[in-house]
Amino acid sequence: MSQESISIETTKVNKPLSITWQGGSLRWKISVAFSGLILLLGVLVIGIVYFMTDNALHRQVDLRAMAIATNLSDASAAYVSRRNTLELDVLIAKYGRLDSVAYAYIQDPKGEIIATSLQPFPAELKDPTAVERRTANSRVTNIRGKSIYDTRVPLLEGQLGTVHVGLWADSVQADVRGTVWTIITLIAGCLVLGLVLSLLLAAKAIRPILELKASADEISRGQLDTPVTIQSTDEIGELARSLERMRASLKAAMVRLNRE
Repeated sequence: MSQESISIETTKVNKPLSITWQGGSLRWKISVAFSGLILLLGVLVIGIVYFMTDNALHRQVDLRAMAIATNLSDASAAYVSRRNTLELDVLIAKYGRLDSVAYAYIQDPKGEIIATSLQPFPAELKDPTAVERRTANSRVTNIRGKSIYDTRVPLLEGQLGTVHVGLWADSVQADVRGTVWTIITLIAGCLVLGLVLSLLLAAKAIRPILELKASADEISRGQLDTPVTIQSTDEIGELARSLERMRASLKAAMVRLNRE
C-alpha cells in the first residue's frame, strides 16, 4: 500500500480586528472587566449616597433646632410678657443643657438680651460679621473658634422678641460622619461581595472554553476517541458541536485511510 500523506495548506487571511489587550488569561481579563465595572458603579453609588445622606441629616438637624427653638418660644412667651426673669433664667438654663445645644437666649425687639444660658454673653453673637452662612431662619456662626448652627424663632410673631438656639457644629458633623460612614461601610461590604461573585462567575463562564481548549489539544495530538460533550445552547455550545463534528470527520477519515 502506497504511503499517503495528508497535507493541510494554510492560507493567509487579513485579520478584521486587532486585539490590543495582550497578556493574561481570559479568566483574568473577564474578572478585571467585571471588577472594574463593579468598582466604578460602587464609587458612583457611594458618592450619590454621601451627598443625599449629608443633605438629609443636615435637614434633620435644622428641623431639630427649629423644634427646640419653637418649644422654647412657646414656653417662654408668658414669662417674657410678664418680665419674669427668674423663671426665664431657669427655663433658658434647662434648654441650654440639652444634648448638642451650645446655647439658648432671648432678645427683645430692640436686640437687648433678656435671658441667656451663656455667661458672659459672647460678643460674636452680636457681631454680624461673624456669620459664616445664613438662611431664612438660621445661620452658621463662630464662637471661640468653634462653629455653631444658630436657629432663631420669633417670640409671639416678633412682638416680644426672638428666641435663639445654637447647636454645636462638631456634634452635628460627627453624627453626619458616623451615619455616612456606616452606610459607606455597608456599600463597601456589598462591593467586596460583588467582586467575589464576579470572580466566581468569570470562572464559571470560562470553564466551557477551557474544556473546548483541552478537547482541541487532544484532537491536534491525534487523540480522536474522546468526544466533545459540552452541553450548551449558546455560541460556546455551537462551537463545541462544530468541534465534535470535526473530530468525528477526522476519525472517520483516519479509519478509511487505515483500511486502504
